[in-house]
Amino acid sequence: MALGDLKQLLLAGEPRAFWDALRTASASARDFSELIALSALRKRAQARGIVRPAEVGRVRLAVLGGSSLYPLHELLTHLLEAEGVGCDLHTGEFDNYAAEIREADSALYAFAPEVVLLLPAAQRCHYPGKLADPRDRAEAAAKAVADELLELAALVHERTRAEVLLGNFALPARRDLGELRARLPTSTWNFRKRVNAELALNAPPYVRICDLEFLAYRSGGLATEDPGAWFESKQPGSPEFLLELAREAAGLIRDLRAAAKKVLVLDLDNTLWGGVLADDGLEGVEIGDTSPRSEAFKAFQRYVLGLKQRGVLLAVCSKNDTVVAERAFREHPEMVLALGDFVSFKANWEPKSDNLRRMAEELGLGLDSFVFADDNPAEIEIVRQFTPAVATLLLDGDPAEFVGKLADSRHFEPRSITAEDVERTAQYRAESARQASLGSAADMASYLGSLEMRATVRPFAEIDVPRLAQLINKSNQFNLTTRRRTEGEVRELATNGEYLCLSLRLADKFGDHGLVSIVVGRVRGGVLELDTWLMSCRVLKRQVEETLLNEVARLAQARGCSELLGVYRETAKNGMVRDFYPRMGFTPAVLGDEGATYRLELATFCPRKTSITLVNA
Repeated sequence: MALGDLKQLLLAGEPRAFWDALRTASASARDFSELIALSALRKRAQARGIVRPAEVGRVRLAVLGGSSLYPLHELLTHLLEAEGVGCDLHTGEFDNYAAEIREADSALYAFAPEVVLLLPAAQRCHYPGKLADPRDRAEAAAKAVADELLELAALVHERTRAEVLLGNFALPARRDLGELRARLPTSTWNFRKRVNAELALNAPPYVRICDLEFLAYRSGGLATEDPGAWFESKQPGSPEFLLELAREAAGLIRDLRAAAKKVLVLDLDNTLWGGVLADDGLEGVEIGDTSPRSEAFKAFQRYVLGLKQRGVLLAVCSKNDTVVAERAFREHPEMVLALGDFVSFKANWEPKSDNLRRMAEELGLGLDSFVFADDNPAEIEIVRQFTPAVATLLLDGDPAEFVGKLADSRHFEPRSITAEDVERTAQYRAESARQASLGSAADMASYLGSLEMRATVRPFAEIDVPRLAQLINKSNQFNLTTRRRTEGEVRELATNGEYLCLSLRLADKFGDHGLVSIVVGRVRGGVLELDTWLMSCRVLKRQVEETLLNEVARLAQARGCSELLGVYRETAKNGMVRDFYPRMGFTPAVLGDEGATYRLELATFCPRKTSITLVNA
């Protein structure tokens, strides 16, 4: 949308239309000056009281660095605000980040950031010794640079509990030293690569790498450098590079707040293979090694299969005959994907938006967890109109570009890879078998008994930390407070004697659900205050919550507690647990605008009967 059209929406005073258009324009802007103009327009809208109808949340962001922070922070805050992440900003002084972090009474700590973006200047990163120095001396110097930055990150995290986005270093793009550039460990090229590797390999969980090395490689080294801008105003790079850096940082920050995408839903014809199955027949579809086009479709299927192995759920939504479409996966010898790789397969003639709603209901997931990919712009537009929560991706044109388009969409960038991720498709397919069993059961009680469920409840364990943090930060529906925590915070809770931190794993005769529920409570004055209680929606109505409550009550009494205090804070997505505490036997303690508090007297609590057998951890 042109800038003039946005101005008209602003004058018309239509908040949703204006902000939706601003978001689209900001996401597609590739010119530095264009994004600055959009930022100015956003500020005008906010000054007039035209605020975004719904925000993902707010973040207190501190930006520190060894270069000028303007206009970088202007671009960064605009990209966040355009995506619905409100931003309270603190900017540090030029090249003074070490002192700002080390001084306990600095303005940084008065600001109390939730996220710190730390961008040391690449111009400062070079080997300080002689070019002919031995390798071990150069490697020790590189480690020292990395250690100092990680020490600063640790200090600011210790004092603020903030997540730290730590920039690494772009590599020099000018010809220097010839082929010795790669051979000498003391060359700036090799030295910066070594520092970047040390940062990446040794960064703790609360540090996320803002990968300037990759950004410069992606855009082109010479295109990212701007020596004149450095000498004139200490800019970290060219205007184009500032734009890419702001996008990268905004994406990392947004990932801390936004729900992750879980399901990739794919069309078939001209998406997973070339041609139209109904017209060309099984032998006529393009996939395999017989032509560049067929190779491209095969490569795309390989990439999609790799996403499944990272924990992404795959599904099919195609206008096709079910029997014929399934036969293609069973019988075509070049097909990479198999029917067993999909958790849902809907090949029919119904509107794709309707099929997506049915998928969400069957999988127990919100539509905002879905990404729909299709080669047809009309189908994409229908899905946008009727299921706007679903993210869409148009895969038209050359199939050789499909992998790049999907990768660059950034919908499925993992923060960590856990054992549960690898087994996720099997877990959802096992759930289909459970639902089939439910349909043949006489009643719910006999069905639950037939599942032969086994649960393991244990304190937070180090090996589970990535999965614990993942579940805490992804769960939205069955989540009493939607309180988010980083991996570092999860580790600290596990070792804090004031807290009771429990996880529950569930398995049954159909398979292993994995780690599905978490409770965090703090013991104070004979009361266990529950500030986190969440559960994967995959195990709804399986008596997991009753089983966990029994263990929480038992362990709370063992620690001298006489009552449990539970908090419910309503969000846009957790209405399903509004009555959770009353259903569990809690009585209202405080009801207010900030949420509701419920009390359970342990002296009168009777353990709830369940069909789940507890096993030792």
